Amino acid sequence: MSKLVVANWKLNGGLKQNKARFEAMVKSLNDLHHIDIAVCVPYPYLFQAQQCLSTSNIHWGSQNVSQFEQGAYTSCVSAEMVAEFGSHFAILGHSERRFYNDEGSHKAVLRIQRAAEEGITPIYCIGETLEEHQAGQAKAVIDRQMQPLFEMGADAFNAVKKVNMVIAYEPVWAIGSDQAATPEQVQTMHAYIREHMKKLDAKFAKKLRIIYGGSLNPQNAKGIFDMPDIDGGLVGRASLDIASFKQICEAA
Repeated sequence: MSKLVVANWKLNGGLKQNKARFEAMVKSLNDLHHIDIAVCVPYPYLFQAQQCLSTSNIHWGSQNVSQFEQGAYTSCVSAEMVAEFGSHFAILGHSERRFYNDEGSHKAVLRIQRAAEEGITPIYCIGETLEEHQAGQAKAVIDRQMQPLFEMGADAFNAVKKVNMVIAYEPVWAIGSDQAATPEQVQTMHAYIREHMKKLDAKFAKKLRIIYGGSLNPQNAKGIFDMPDIDGGLVGRASLDIASFKQICEAA
């Protein structure tokens, strides 16, 4: 199974700036093989991503989708809308959405279902805060955040399996900080997530890609990617610098 490295540009970008980054990504990453690469951009730039990346080896996607399909939901963007721009991925349940927008796990799993119905691969983000980590509650938090997946109906879960849902473990205490978890800490949590998923579907758990999203950088990427249950990375800050992002992709 090839590793997956996803750039999350978060609330960054502009047409001119994006164009330069996209061109640099294509030039720098086009010769990398045996790895899947993607970039998730703010909604207004999905068309630009489609234009710039459609002939490259780089996939693109959104940073969220709505749990609603259509109707009187001002400012929401549906999975169907995102799919019209050829989006391959959608990041769902990110810790920043949980914190700033009160989007909990049950809502995130509804959005996972919407994305899967449109053929988009959901990247479901889970992970504990610093307080939860220090209190030894990391695994309990993972259990709680994964529980809505266990409550999905068979049809919905089959749709999720069909598009190869990805789970991103993102310890909140390591995001945007210099406190990146050690490779051994990350491996422990990834192995736990895989074992937990086996209770729902052992065959799917074996091939499930579980990627790491906690301040990945060129210095720590190789040690983290060398671990057996770490299948790639969700890269925030470092993905805005294409030279750094390339080094992370090369490590994968």
